[in-house]
Amino acid sequence: MKSKSSVALSAAAAVLGMCMVVGGAEARASNPGAPSARELTRLPGLSDVVISPDGKRIAALISADGDEQLIGVWETDHIDRPPNLLSSKHMVFKSVSFIKNDRLAVVVQQLYTVGNHKGHLGKLFITDLKGEKWIPALPESRSRSEAEDFEKATNNPQILDSLPHDPRRILVVDDNGDVYRADVYSGTAERIERGSERFGDLQTDAKGEIRAKSEIDFEDGKAFYAQWIKNPATGQFEQHFRSFLKDRNIFTIAGFSPDPNIVYVQGVRGGDKAGIYEYDIRSKAFLEPAFEHKVFDSAGVIEDSDGALLGFRYNDAAGSIYWTDPQLAGMTKGLRGALNVKLAPMDWIDPGTGQKVKINVADGSDVAVEAWSQNRDYAVVMKSGPKDPGEYYLLTKDGKLSLLGKARPWIKAETLGDTRLVQYAARDGLMIPAFLTTPPAVFGKGPFPTIVMPHGGPWARDHLGWDVAGWVQYFASRGYAVLQPQFRGSEGWGRKLWTAGDNEWGQKMQDDKDDGARWLMDQKIADPNRTVMFGYSYGGYSALAAAIRPNGLYQCAVSGAGGSLADMKKVTAESRLGREYQRPFVGGLDAIQKAGEAKIPVFLYHGDRDTNVDIKDSRRFIAGLKAANKPYKWLEIKDMGHGYVTMTPAMMETQLVEIEKFFQNECKPGGL
Repeated sequence: MKSKSSVALSAAAAVLGMCMVVGGAEARASNPGAPSARELTRLPGLSDVVISPDGKRIAALISADGDEQLIGVWETDHIDRPPNLLSSKHMVFKSVSFIKNDRLAVVVQQLYTVGNHKGHLGKLFITDLKGEKWIPALPESRSRSEAEDFEKATNNPQILDSLPHDPRRILVVDDNGDVYRADVYSGTAERIERGSERFGDLQTDAKGEIRAKSEIDFEDGKAFYAQWIKNPATGQFEQHFRSFLKDRNIFTIAGFSPDPNIVYVQGVRGGDKAGIYEYDIRSKAFLEPAFEHKVFDSAGVIEDSDGALLGFRYNDAAGSIYWTDPQLAGMTKGLRGALNVKLAPMDWIDPGTGQKVKINVADGSDVAVEAWSQNRDYAVVMKSGPKDPGEYYLLTKDGKLSLLGKARPWIKAETLGDTRLVQYAARDGLMIPAFLTTPPAVFGKGPFPTIVMPHGGPWARDHLGWDVAGWVQYFASRGYAVLQPQFRGSEGWGRKLWTAGDNEWGQKMQDDKDDGARWLMDQKIADPNRTVMFGYSYGGYSALAAAIRPNGLYQCAVSGAGGSLADMKKVTAESRLGREYQRPFVGGLDAIQKAGEAKIPVFLYHGDRDTNVDIKDSRRFIAGLKAANKPYKWLEIKDMGHGYVTMTPAMMETQLVEIEKFFQNECKPGGL
C-alpha cells in the first residue's frame, strides 16, 4: 500500500470520536534537523544482509523509495558492482536467507480474507539468485472447500534444517508437524516423518538428523512438558526430564555437542537465572554448567555447520554473545577497535538477588558478527545502537573491512536522543531496570516533557538498540524524554522480576511504571506537568490503566491495540495448557470495565486486521468513555494487524503523526 492512500484513510478515521482540542503547545526549543515521521518509518535502504555458505555472494533487502523492497544479490569479490535485483508485484518481502549457494529462502507477506477470517499471512518461497523461478517451500494441493481454503491460506511451512551438507535438499515442517525432505531445485518433496498431536518442537543436529522432540502430557491432572531425546546407542527416542507448566521453568535442548551422548540443556537450576548445562543422554543426568552468567539469563548456543561449539548468547542490556571460539572472539574485539566502539563499566544491582556487580554496557553503538562463510573467509558485520539504525560491513580473511551500506543513511545521529540503561527502586524495594532516552543537547538539561513507554507482552522485554517502530527517537528528537520500564512481569531479567508480576496487572506492575515516572521527576528529568503514558499491546493496556488510576501523574494516555484483561483471561483459559501456564497468573485491574472512570484524555488506535487483540476491546473502552462523556480520540487503521511486521511504512508514519498531534493539541490545556 502506498503512503498517500494509507495516510488519507487514517486521517479520515481520526476525525471519529469526541476530540478535546484546547490549544497549541507550550513554546520550547526546536530541533531543525529532527527526522520526520516518514524518515523514521520508511523502509530501510539496506537490511537483512546475509552471505552464501561458500562466501561468494551476499544478499539483502533493499529499498530506494522507502515503500517497496527488493532483494539485491552481490558478488563478494566485486562488491562495488550493481547487484542483481529480485522483485515481485504481488508479494511483500519480509526476510531473505541463503539455503544453498545459489538458492534463497524468502519470507513474503500477503493479506488474506477467507469467509469471516482476515489477517496477514507469511509464506515461504524458494528462488534462484535472479528471481526467475519461485516455488513454495512445499508443493501446494488444490482445496475443495472454504475450510480447506482457509487452512491452505494460513498454512505456513517452516525450514527445520537447511542441510548445509546436502547439495539439493532441505528439511521443511508444515503446520501439522509433518517433516519433508524438499528439493529446492525441482520443487518436489517427500515426507520423512508424520506429525502427531503428541509430539512437537523437533530439533536436528549438524547432520540433519532429528534428535529431539517434546511432548505435552499430564500427571495427576497436572500438565508437563517432557523432553524426548534419541538414544545414540539404540536410535530410539526416550523420555528424559519433565517440566511442569505451573512452575514456568521449562528445560529445553539448546544444542547438540560433537559428542553424540552429550547435549546442551537450557533452564533455571536452583537460582534466579537460566543457564546452559551439559546433559548425559545415557545416564539421564545433568553434568557441569556449560555456561552461566552471574546476573543475566543465558539465551542460547551458537554452533557451526559441523556442530562445533562457537559461543553462548545471554540477555544483558542489548543481548550479547560470549564467544568460546578464539577466532570469533578475536574478530569481535578487533572490530570494536576498528569501528571505535567502547564498552563502559556500570554499577548494577541484580533484581533477583540484590547482588551489586560491575557490568559492561556499550557506550552508544556496538558491533556484531552477523554471518560468515563456512570457511570464515568472509563475514558480515553490523554496527548499530539506539541512535544508529545500523551500518553493514564485509570483513575478508585478509582483515579488510568494507562498508556495504547503511540502513538509514538519511538519519543524522546528532539530532537523536541518547539512550542508557538505568535502574530505580520500586516502592517495595524491587530494582526495576529501564532504558532512558533523553533529548539532544539543543533542548537543554530539562526537565523535559516525558513519555513513560511500557513494552508489550507483558512476558517480554526491551533491549538497548535501535527502535524499529521509530517511537523512541521520533519523540526524543522533538524534546521528549522517554522511559522504557522493565516492570515486574517482564521476562528476560530473571525469575524474580518475571514472577513478581503474577496477578498484578494494573496493580504492582503499574506501580513500577508510576515509580519510574516519579523517579524521573525527582531527578529533574521529567516535568511533572508534562508527563504521559504511551504503549502498544500490553503497553496499550497499561496506558488505559494509567488513565483510570487516581495518581495524578499523567496528563494524557495513548493506547495502541490495548487489550482487555477479561479477554486475556478468556484466551488463556481456552486450552488446558493455557489454564496452567498463563491463566493462574493473569489478574488485576480490568481497565475496560472502568473506562468511565478515566481522569485524563485518551487516544486509542487499533488495526482492523489485528488477530492478537480484538479491535472490539478498544471499541468497548470508547463506549465507556462516551457514556461518561469523557474526552477521547479514536483512530482505526485499515489493513493493519498487530505486530510491527504487519505494518506498512504509511501505517507507522500515521501513528507517529497522530500521536504527536494528540500530545500537542488534546493532551492538556496548552499541550505538552
